Amino acid sequence: MVPLGDCAAYIEFTNKLDLEVNAFVQQLAAAVHARARPWLRDVVPALGGIALHYDPDHPDVHGDALEAAAILVQECMKGDAAREEAPVRAVEVPVCYEREFAPDIEEVARQVKLDVEEVARIHAASDYRVLMIGFAPGHAYMSGLDAKLAVPRRATPRALVAPGAVAIANEQTVVYPYAISGGWSVIGRTPVAVFDAAREAPSLLAPGDRVRFRAITAEEFMALKK
Repeated sequence: MVPLGDCAAYIEFTNKLDLEVNAFVQQLAAAVHARARPWLRDVVPALGGIALHYDPDHPDVHGDALEAAAILVQECMKGDAAREEAPVRAVEVPVCYEREFAPDIEEVARQVKLDVEEVARIHAASDYRVLMIGFAPGHAYMSGLDAKLAVPRRATPRALVAPGAVAIANEQTVVYPYAISGGWSVIGRTPVAVFDAAREAPSLLAPGDRVRFRAITAEEFMALKK
C-alpha cells in the first residue's frame, strides 16, 4: 500500500490487465465499502488495485490513516466478503453506428478488413464488463471487445470527442461521458447521458456492470436525444 497524497492510499495487485484480478479487486472494494468506516470517504476500484480515500484527521484513525486503511484491507481480504460474487447489473446502451455518428468506423473497417456494417454488428453482438471508471468521471473502460475489432489507439488523439461517443482500442471499448479529449477510434454514439452530476447516481455505468450495445437508427437517436 502506498499513499496517494495525504488523503488516500492505493494498494496494487497487478500492473497489467488480468480479468480474474480485476474481478477480485471489485469484490474487495465492495467488501471494504460495506465496512462503512466513518473515516473512509470513498473506495475506488481500478484495473488491478483499489484506492481508499479517507479523512486523515478523523479521531478513529489515531493519527495514522494509512495504517488504518492497510488494516481494513487486510481484514477484508481474510474474510469471505472479498471472495463473494457481487450482484451483476445489466445495462443496455443504445448506439447509432451510422457514419454521421461514427467518424472512424470506415477507417476501422479498412484496418480490420471488414464491411462497416459488419464492424457495427460485431461490436453490438458482444457482452462487455466494466473494468473500472477512470480518466474522467463516468468514463467506463470495458472488456469483451471481439478480437476481430482490435485496433490500436489513433496516432493523433482528438482535442474534443463528442459526449456519448462509443470508441474502441486494443480489446476494450469505452463511452465518452461528455465532451473531452480522446485517442480511441469512434465507431458510434449513444444519445443516453452517460454522466450527469445532477442525478442521484451520476454515472450510468459502474465497475462490474455487464453492458450490451443495441444498434439504433439516426432517427431513433434523435428521438431518444430529446
